[in-house]
Amino acid sequence: MSPLHYFTDPVLQAPTIGSMLMCLSSALVGVIVFLRKRSLLGEALSHAAYPGVVLSVFFMAVFFPESSDGAAIAILAGAFITSLLGLWAIEKMERKFKVKNDAALCFVLSVFFGIGVLAASRIQFSYALWYKTVQIFLYGQAATMINIHVAIYAVLSLMLLLSLFLLYRQIQMAVFDRDFSKTVGVPIPWIDTLLFLLLVLAIVIGIRSVGVVLMAGMLIAPAVAARQFSNRFGIVLVWAACIGAFSGFLGNYLSVEMPAWGNWKFSLPTGPMILLTAAAICISALLFAPQNGLLSRWVRIFRFRKQRLEENLLKFLWRQGGEASAEAMKHLKSRALLRRLKRQGWIVTHPKVRLTQDGRLKAAHIVRLHRLWEVYLVHIGQGVEKVHRSAEEMEHIITPELEKELEELLGHPKHDPHAQPIPPKEKTL
Repeated sequence: MSPLHYFTDPVLQAPTIGSMLMCLSSALVGVIVFLRKRSLLGEALSHAAYPGVVLSVFFMAVFFPESSDGAAIAILAGAFITSLLGLWAIEKMERKFKVKNDAALCFVLSVFFGIGVLAASRIQFSYALWYKTVQIFLYGQAATMINIHVAIYAVLSLMLLLSLFLLYRQIQMAVFDRDFSKTVGVPIPWIDTLLFLLLVLAIVIGIRSVGVVLMAGMLIAPAVAARQFSNRFGIVLVWAACIGAFSGFLGNYLSVEMPAWGNWKFSLPTGPMILLTAAAICISALLFAPQNGLLSRWVRIFRFRKQRLEENLLKFLWRQGGEASAEAMKHLKSRALLRRLKRQGWIVTHPKVRLTQDGRLKAAHIVRLHRLWEVYLVHIGQGVEKVHRSAEEMEHIITPELEKELEELLGHPKHDPHAQPIPPKEKTL
C-alpha cells in the first residue's frame, strides 16, 4: 500500500494524522524537558493523568452515556486537570516539605496511578463498555481515532507551537541560563509555569495514541535523537519535530503493513509501534550521528591515535638528526606506519629511514607546539618537572588559532622551561 494512501484513506487518515500531531507535540516539549534534566517528570505526569481519564469516563457513563463525541473532550479535560494536580503535588513536596525530586516523582506517580486503577476497577463491573475506553488511554489505541480526535489534537498542537514560537527567546534563556534571564527581566516563574503547562498539554495530546504507560518514551526518544545532530536549541527543536512526526507516520505504517508482509495472523498495536520506531531512530542516532554518534567517536579516536603515532615517530626522527639508525628501527614493529608516512611524503626508507624536507618541517612544528605548551604551563604556575606529560598530549591537538594565542600571551618565547630552543615558526610546516 502506498504511503500516501495513509493520508487519503477514510479509515487510516485520522490515526495517521492524529499520531503525527501527537508525536510532533510531545517531541518539542520533550526537548525542553530533556535539556532541563527533568525527563522523569513526564513519566510522573502521564501516570497522574490516568485518574482524570477514569473519573471523566465514569462521569460520562453516569450522566451522558450517549455522548461519544463529548466524551473525547471530557476525558482530555480530566486528564489535564489531574496532571496539573500531580504537578502541583510534586512542587509542594519539593519546596514546602523538602522532599527530594526523585522521591516526590515516585510518590506522585504511584499514588495517582493507584487511584486511577482503583477507580477503573469500579467501572469494570458497573460500566463494562466504558471500561474499554479506560483501557484505550492506559495502553493507547491510535488505530481507533476519528476526525474529532484529529481536530482536538490539531488545536492543542497549534497552541503549543504558537507558545514556543512567540516565547522562543525567553524559553531558551530560561532553559540554559536562568541567572542571566533574571538579570535581564525575564519572568522565570511565569516561563516555568508555561513550560509545565506545555508538558501537561503534550501528555494530554499523546496518551490517546501511545497510552499512559508509554507516553514518557515519546517525550524523550525524539529529543535524545535530535540532540545528537546539533548543539543549537532551535535546530534541535526542528530535528525533534521531524523525528517525532516521522515516527508517528512510520509507526502507523508498520503496524498495518508488517503483518501483511509476513502473512501473520495477528496485528501489531499502533501505539507501541510508534514508540519502537522512535526508539529505533534514537538508537540509530546514538550510534551513527555524524558528530556525536558512538561510531563517529570511535572513528575520531582511531584517527587521532594513528595521527599521534605518526607525529611521535616524526618527532623521534627529528631528535635523531633526521634519520634513524638500523638499531633504533629494529624496535619499530609497525611497517604500516612507515608506509603511511612515506605516502604523505614525510620520510624515505631507502637506504635508511630519514625525514624529507617536508617531514623535517612537520616534525619541527610538533616540537614547537610541545615546547610552547610547556612554557604556558610554567607561565600559569605549573612546576617544570610536571609539564612534559601534558605537552606530550597537547602537541597533537593545538590548533593554529591556539598556537597564535599562546605566542602572543607568552611574548614569542625562544626557549622552553628546559632551556631547549623552540623551533621558529617560519622553519616549521
